[in-house]
Amino acid sequence: MLLSVKDLCVDFSTQDGTMRAVNNVSFNIEEGKTVGLVGESGSGKSVTSLAIMGLIPDPPGKISQGEILYKEQDLVKFSDAEMRAIRGNDISMVFQEPMTSLNPVFTVGDQLSEVLMLHKNMSRKEAWEKSIELLNKVGIPNPKHSVGKYPHEMSGGQKQRVVIAMAIACEPRLLIADEPTTALDVTIQKQVLDLMLELQDQYQMGLLFITHDLGVIGDIADEVVVMYKSNVVEHNTTSKIFYQPQHPYTKSLLACRPSSDHNPKRLLTVSDFMDAQGNPLTPETSKMEKVEKDFGYDEEKNPVILEVNDLNLHFPIKAGLFRRTVDYTKAVNGVSFKLRKGKTLGLVGESGCGKTTLGRTILRLLDPTSGEIIYRGKNIADLPKYQLKALRSKMQIIFQDPYSSLNPRMTVAEIIMEPMILNNIKNSKKERFEHAQWLMKKVGLEPEQLSRYPHEFSGGQRQRISIARALAVDPEFIICDESVSALDVSVQAQVLNLLLDLQDEFGLTYIFISHDLSVINFIADEVAVMRQGEIVEMNTASMVYHQPEQEYTRTLLEAIPRGVPKDE
Repeated sequence: MLLSVKDLCVDFSTQDGTMRAVNNVSFNIEEGKTVGLVGESGSGKSVTSLAIMGLIPDPPGKISQGEILYKEQDLVKFSDAEMRAIRGNDISMVFQEPMTSLNPVFTVGDQLSEVLMLHKNMSRKEAWEKSIELLNKVGIPNPKHSVGKYPHEMSGGQKQRVVIAMAIACEPRLLIADEPTTALDVTIQKQVLDLMLELQDQYQMGLLFITHDLGVIGDIADEVVVMYKSNVVEHNTTSKIFYQPQHPYTKSLLACRPSSDHNPKRLLTVSDFMDAQGNPLTPETSKMEKVEKDFGYDEEKNPVILEVNDLNLHFPIKAGLFRRTVDYTKAVNGVSFKLRKGKTLGLVGESGCGKTTLGRTILRLLDPTSGEIIYRGKNIADLPKYQLKALRSKMQIIFQDPYSSLNPRMTVAEIIMEPMILNNIKNSKKERFEHAQWLMKKVGLEPEQLSRYPHEFSGGQRQRISIARALAVDPEFIICDESVSALDVSVQAQVLNLLLDLQDEFGLTYIFISHDLSVINFIADEVAVMRQGEIVEMNTASMVYHQPEQEYTRTLLEAIPRGVPKDE
């Protein structure tokens, strides 16, 4: 046995007393095997991994009970110096966000070399050569050139590969991967997963893979440990977890992810399977009925609300002493489409394909190079800024990261009321506050929470606040820019259901930007596939998903986690 965690408990001291983050967690990892650790945010997954690495901050945290046996040695009893010798050499870790794991002021080669010089006593020249070899091993193009790059000069997928290269530099026996693919495109995610399995096979590493997505776990894990509210609620082989789940929480995780072969009216959530006390419930079968979206429309009920014609946005590339323009980056290149009121257009593609730039150009947050943006029969592409203000209340955006888009110094009430004040909506502070209370109820939050600040909410709750803020000005057209990509699948299902409910109630029109075709298939009526600034395929969601015309679209579909055990 490579690693054995027995009855692990981790406590944190808070102002309200001691909080138990991990409660009696036990599991084993064998050489060459993968254990998936699954659960929503706050369930204790990452704290468990930090405990294994000896990285629990003390104070306020401490391991209050249990053993972490690595090759029969209890790591809990190791000193800091002994753990430093273990970390990197024997046990290594890949963190969720590569940009925060890499130092922005040092080159990739410097950071890889540091690991090798520290743990392997290599000379700088030897470490540099080994760094190039490692970059080549993890699939970084032109490693001799890339070794001299800074992190910001690489894409998200490349940065994650660099972090993996650092983690395997000393050929560890155990690799811990903490949500390493959560924010990556499906194609990059598949490459990273394939790479980790290849390296595991090469080095016969044990792998602890932490995620909230059982679809990913099916592709990679031999066993699955399901955590909920600090406890292990189920532990079994991947096949048993997928086909014979016992705990209602496990059942909810399997049901809430959008599926390729089953498109329900609504996604099931944790609350459909268990109550607040954890007692099992029987989900309503009506929610599970399969639906086929019909993109039929009524000319009177669903008029064309937005028409984009040959839209271009080109960024100049400057060079030379006088910074003359030598070329252009065609971020949006000849894009055309129509969108009808009350319908959803899904915009899908890899990072860098121009999805977000297109969305911001439509809202005139970026000025187009050429083309038409006809909103309600009026071309807004050439409108001066002062004339755009009147339209701002009708066209809104929900950003990907709610935490960075919400002002941390403002209460939720101030955040929701601010756009009302700017657009002269409601006549008094009292009316605006009452409207904010009503909006909080609409998005599934309590009006009493208006006095809180953003940091006092979970990720899913913050996204609901962002939706409430967008609705505050009574819009009719909303762009959702990767607004569920960083959420747990259970919370993601809640937010997607909410967006559909609001669309039905208020007749909202959406452009839904995502790299996840499963999500797009669930929520969208029509889908536009973008690549290198152009729309390469556009059709109804069902046709794009089941009968794609372009090879690029088929590549995106093949990269979606299958959601079945890997041995099948």
